[in-house]
Amino acid sequence: MNGVTISFDKTRTYINLSLSPSEFNKEVDERAIKLELEKGETKRLFVSDTALKSACDTANHYFKTGDGTVVQERIGERKNAEVVYRIPEDGMSANLVLTTPYGGKLPSLGTLKSLALKNNIRRGLGTKIIQSMLKEAKTAPPGTIIEKTVAKGLPARNGRSSRFIPLVPNALERVLRPQTGAGERVDMRNLGEVICVKANVPVLRRTEPTPGRTGFDVKGNLLDPKPGEWVEFRHGKGTAQSDSDQNILVSTIAGMPKYQDQTMNIDDTFICSGVNVGTGHVTYEGAVLVNGDVTEKMEIKAKGDVTINGFVESARIESDGDIIITEGAMGKVNDNPGEFNCQLIAAGSVHVQHGQGIDIQCAGNITIGRQLAYSRLRCAGSVTVGNIDNPMGNLFACDIISQDKVEAGTLGAISGSTLQVDFSPGFNLLIERKEALDELLRQIRENNSKHKEKINILKSKKVPKELKAKVADALEMFNNESALLEWIESKVLEVKETKDRYHSDIKLIANKRLYPGVSAKLNNRAWRSDREYDRSRVKFEGHQWSCEPMIS
Repeated sequence: MNGVTISFDKTRTYINLSLSPSEFNKEVDERAIKLELEKGETKRLFVSDTALKSACDTANHYFKTGDGTVVQERIGERKNAEVVYRIPEDGMSANLVLTTPYGGKLPSLGTLKSLALKNNIRRGLGTKIIQSMLKEAKTAPPGTIIEKTVAKGLPARNGRSSRFIPLVPNALERVLRPQTGAGERVDMRNLGEVICVKANVPVLRRTEPTPGRTGFDVKGNLLDPKPGEWVEFRHGKGTAQSDSDQNILVSTIAGMPKYQDQTMNIDDTFICSGVNVGTGHVTYEGAVLVNGDVTEKMEIKAKGDVTINGFVESARIESDGDIIITEGAMGKVNDNPGEFNCQLIAAGSVHVQHGQGIDIQCAGNITIGRQLAYSRLRCAGSVTVGNIDNPMGNLFACDIISQDKVEAGTLGAISGSTLQVDFSPGFNLLIERKEALDELLRQIRENNSKHKEKINILKSKKVPKELKAKVADALEMFNNESALLEWIESKVLEVKETKDRYHSDIKLIANKRLYPGVSAKLNNRAWRSDREYDRSRVKFEGHQWSCEPMIS
């Protein structure tokens, strides 16, 4: 290009541009010069677009006006890599920002480590990540910005507060975890000995709180952990702290242990060899243990768990705890449909080894050892038929209301008998609770907003001495209202998360086979099996039911 000269200075660091308008045949093209700069040694060097444009505009002006003044401009330079360390306010990490060089040099690993030390980065620096950045920078185009976290602190780990470890199992846990014999096979009939403890037996142990682990930030400052706290025993019925060890809870009476909500209770236990017309009905303020059968039309009412090591026939059993029947339960078919003369009603969970023609109502889970048919189930938890770890039992011809999964080996029967599962009541309770909380939240928000305006007006005014006490009371009431508003907001969020989780929790699982006549319902959304399926899972997703095969 006539009149255009590109050259280096003596140190070969800077690019100089010389434009002589008197030698131009036409106006100089900025883009043509840029293309020329992208060749040879200058192609990896930094070029200032602003300086180049300014020089070209000036030279073109001189050319048009006939001025032959030569335009000299420094338009580029050789730049080494730029390095910046960024440390956030908490000091728990450090980022290295590396801008690749324009024909210049990359720093060495040692240089970057020295710079880190100058930036007060003393701990947690990762050499490998810095090496990978340098390797990436060698092939990256000039001016590429590479940023990665190269140092990390170690957060302090707070200590764990004391925990409670039951030294005796609950009766239901014992039943759901059958004993093993000499071999590896599980003997479903060997349920171990009945759990009843004598007086002065250790039943609950409290662990010591841990001090936690000291942490550090990248600057080397130590971060002190918060040590765990001693948690006091919740003294249940029939328990007391040991005189010899304050971390041990012992039984003060003989009875059946029940650990729930971090509280160990020893229920005074009524033990009998059977319940029949000879013994009469059983009503007891503690636990009831029946080492035999419960015969027709007999009743048991207990404040604690009811454990029956036998068979229940057409009887009524009520418990404020769990009901455990290690054999089976059966009711006669009544002439009136929907009536069951074998009823199990529990505030906790219910376990029956096998059953037919029974009515189960509980606030916990229902577990069936082998098979359940022609029954009605109402529970606030799940229904499992078979071994708790791998349910392979049979469930058919039942009417079920559940708030969690229903799982068995076989759902339904080859005859096509109806198995109905309705998940609606639990979901509707959540909806009602959410709507009530939403309305309460709306009202409190409106009131809080109005009160805030009035409080701000009060703060802006000069309050007479005689009214200061009343203003202080008003401020305290406002703060209490604001705290209540915050608590209700958290509860609304909690209920919303529970509602969303409900959809994923409800499902039917058939680990062997699912037969025609099985149905699942959630309000106006329903699914019904019209054919036979192999191992399948029926789930609620995207506001509709679907059935999918279980591959593994």
